[in-house]
Amino acid sequence: MSDWSIIDSHIGDATGQPFASRDIQRVGGGCINSAFTLGDGERRFFVKLNEATLLDMFEAEADGLDEILASQAIRAPAPVCTGVAGGQAYLVLEYLPLGGRGSADRLGRELARMHRRHGEHFGWHRDNTIGSTPQPNARDDDWVHFWQHQRLAHQLELAARNGGQLGTQGEALLARVPDFFTDYRPAPSLLHGDLWSGNQGYTADGQPVIFDPAVYYGDREADLAMTELFGGFPAAFYRAYDEAWPLDPGYATRKTLYNLYHVLNHFNLFGGGYLGQARRMIGQLLSEVR
Repeated sequence: MSDWSIIDSHIGDATGQPFASRDIQRVGGGCINSAFTLGDGERRFFVKLNEATLLDMFEAEADGLDEILASQAIRAPAPVCTGVAGGQAYLVLEYLPLGGRGSADRLGRELARMHRRHGEHFGWHRDNTIGSTPQPNARDDDWVHFWQHQRLAHQLELAARNGGQLGTQGEALLARVPDFFTDYRPAPSLLHGDLWSGNQGYTADGQPVIFDPAVYYGDREADLAMTELFGGFPAAFYRAYDEAWPLDPGYATRKTLYNLYHVLNHFNLFGGGYLGQARRMIGQLLSEVR
């Protein structure tokens, strides 16, 4: 367990108002970090904990949330402070009680607005994590090269180390990645990076909120693709997004290329049947470019 008094003191320093937690509640649902809310009777904060060696992961997440908030397009919890206490790294965030019912249309429009924030390069100013897997973000002017080497090749190498032999099939797909972009040149959009349904919600007054990001600048289709990977978002979300910024027709094929990254990552994190799913996706993609 972390040393709450150290975290309390850091919250007080960061906010300019003394804080002493009296109500500490564990929050379930996460599979990477442990999480709690801290309250003093007037204010409440959300706290993530993990091993002290993972402080950089939390610092990168805080930077990502700041990047999203700077877009002024969509709500995300504001980072308060990070550090190490009681042998554990911590990330303190603004507490946003979720569980309200909101407009999927609004979420679609606001995500499209966030994607309109463009960077000078693909990648980001720092590496971060996808789940707890290191995610390299070295800046690149070539999106195809970025996706080949810093996304797919990276996960394929990790899969091989973890016993997932995709050898010649994976190599064949890497070589054919340019074929999916023959007449499509994406701009480097600000991406959430890990946008599945579990990383979004609504406040009590219906405002959309996104959280737990793996931020970088890339093809906006990569964010949209992941929204479809684990059950998908409501139809109104996709309709509103497409009205705000229509997608290229090639998205229907490329979304499998983008979601392969996440399926490989799930194999590398959790094992199990994700390897077979990755093989099927690679086979489907190769059939598109024969």
